[in-house]
Amino acid sequence: MAKSKKTSAAVLQQKLETELKEELEVLAKNDKGLKPPQWLLSPRAIYTFLMGGEIEGNIISPKYIGDGALIETAIATLATDRALLLTGVPGTAKSRVSEHIAAAISGNTSFLIQGSSATTEEDLLFGWNYASLIAHGPSEKALIPGPVARAMQAGQLVRIEELTRIPSMIQDNLLSILSEKMMVIPDLDLEIRAKQGFNLIATSNDRDRGTYPLSDALKRRFNVVHLPLPKDIETETRIIRLRIEEDVFSIDSELENICPEKEIHRLIQIFRELREGVTLDGKQKVKSTQNVLSTAEAISAIRQSIYLATFFGDGRVTAAEIAATLPGSIVKDEEKDGAAWKDYQQNIIRQRKEWNDLAEALEINVTQLKTS
Repeated sequence: MAKSKKTSAAVLQQKLETELKEELEVLAKNDKGLKPPQWLLSPRAIYTFLMGGEIEGNIISPKYIGDGALIETAIATLATDRALLLTGVPGTAKSRVSEHIAAAISGNTSFLIQGSSATTEEDLLFGWNYASLIAHGPSEKALIPGPVARAMQAGQLVRIEELTRIPSMIQDNLLSILSEKMMVIPDLDLEIRAKQGFNLIATSNDRDRGTYPLSDALKRRFNVVHLPLPKDIETETRIIRLRIEEDVFSIDSELENICPEKEIHRLIQIFRELREGVTLDGKQKVKSTQNVLSTAEAISAIRQSIYLATFFGDGRVTAAEIAATLPGSIVKDEEKDGAAWKDYQQNIIRQRKEWNDLAEALEINVTQLKTS
């Protein structure tokens, strides 16, 4: 039986270190490995936390399914004086890996900057209580440390999501922090020096538009680990099953009873073929969409199908729910994705006899939209 996900009336999503407290405690209790200064767990225990395993009869659930060597490199990087940059297309678990590593190393995932073109120096470094500043002038009491400054003072990890969406002038504030492990506050003639255990994990989206490239000087201060898309459909299916069983509140029995394996496999196959530009057997070319159609998108689509079946169907996902979900998941921009999706329906879905139910469900959806 799949384990039901606990829900809370007060909090939509617990901090990882709270949600996974039992696993972290089991790992810490049985951890005999060498730990870098201020780390809660050794690199080997952190690897087990990410990749899964069994400790003294306790199951540690896998958080990342993929090449373990990439996780080893990421963890080892953070034990050095270099920062870590996780890159990849959307949906390759960059944020997930970053957050779980922070929980395992520091036991605190709160030091976070969500990068955007609106990110300022204050968001990254420090700001001021302007009432106090006006009344008393610059002082430490008027200083409001940002996530980076607080992580430096605590000797813990700080995470920056979407680093390349932050304007280059703001990015370059990280240079002295990453090289000298120091932040200067000129108004107070003050230096904040990082305690042992401080480091930085950043993520960067390979396919994002309107981003700001990293300067060569900043690149040299990062070790880059590229997280790829799942290598085959079996791996991608395993990832999706894991995430759905973790996230969907309604799963009180085996996932197969709610969403049959064939429906999960079919949706993943559609995403992969549109993403890779060729059918799974390699015999027919397919027009690719501009939309990446990542594993994260597939998880969202399966989850939506389950909720449609739960709330408006008979409780079991069928071609009807998949058909209702696919257009909105695939076509994010009608001009860029619409033609590829229509071509795929005509030349792939309608030509596969085993997919007749899906073709009919898609046609019913189109008819309903035209008459509504």
